[in-house]
Amino acid sequence: MDARKFRERIHQGEVLLGTGISFTDPTVTEALCGLLDFVWIDMEHNAFSLETVQGHILATKGSDMAPLVRVPWNDPVLIKPVLDIGAAGVVVPLIRTAEDARLAVAACRYPPEGIRGFGPRRPSNYSRLGGPEFCQEANAAVIVVVQIEHIDAVYHLDEILAVPGLTSIVIGSQDLAGSMGHMGEPRHPEVLRVIDGVIAKTLKTEVLVGVAIRNDATALIEWVEKGAQWLLMGNDYMLMLQAAGEVASQVRSHVSEKINKIR
Repeated sequence: MDARKFRERIHQGEVLLGTGISFTDPTVTEALCGLLDFVWIDMEHNAFSLETVQGHILATKGSDMAPLVRVPWNDPVLIKPVLDIGAAGVVVPLIRTAEDARLAVAACRYPPEGIRGFGPRRPSNYSRLGGPEFCQEANAAVIVVVQIEHIDAVYHLDEILAVPGLTSIVIGSQDLAGSMGHMGEPRHPEVLRVIDGVIAKTLKTEVLVGVAIRNDATALIEWVEKGAQWLLMGNDYMLMLQAAGEVASQVRSHVSEKINKIR
């Protein structure tokens, strides 16, 4: 249901907001329920076990928040258990070709549409659900997101967008910039030009488009205006540091003004 709501809300014109999860404590995700629309549980760049990921997924239960999991690599062996513990969908990094995208889609679907093995412990409500109808529903509902974060993917974008079963792309500007010779410059004019083209082309298809950037409201609004349908707003520790920094700065500024008046 979380996966279906994710799509439905975007098709109704909403822009969905989420953040990356890097802390192991699932109460981080639980606390964000009701505030954000999805979490991006990041196995690619964090020391997460499947048990940790499952804890974050469980923390979304009973909410409208969709738990997406970024897997470390485009490998059916890594994707299968993530779906079996209840992820609404997966984010697959560093896609370069349509063949890469087809593998990601196939790993998320049961035969004959894909190659996913059957063993959905939590999604089947602990074997209370099953049969062909269950498999068909799972195939239809799962969210398959591929990351456009290499210039090769831009060159093959038309073929990637045409892959049946692909739900969405998401643009990773940092690695895209690096692949273009502008490492550390995600807002380089050439990089922004390429991203604008990717968004414009994707919006002409049925594939959704997301953008993963830092927790910068001005930049996030800019991407909404350009057509992004869902946004990753940095991650948990970035938001924590931003809030702590803003509050501490205001208090220290007040204290400093008070001291100066006394002097």
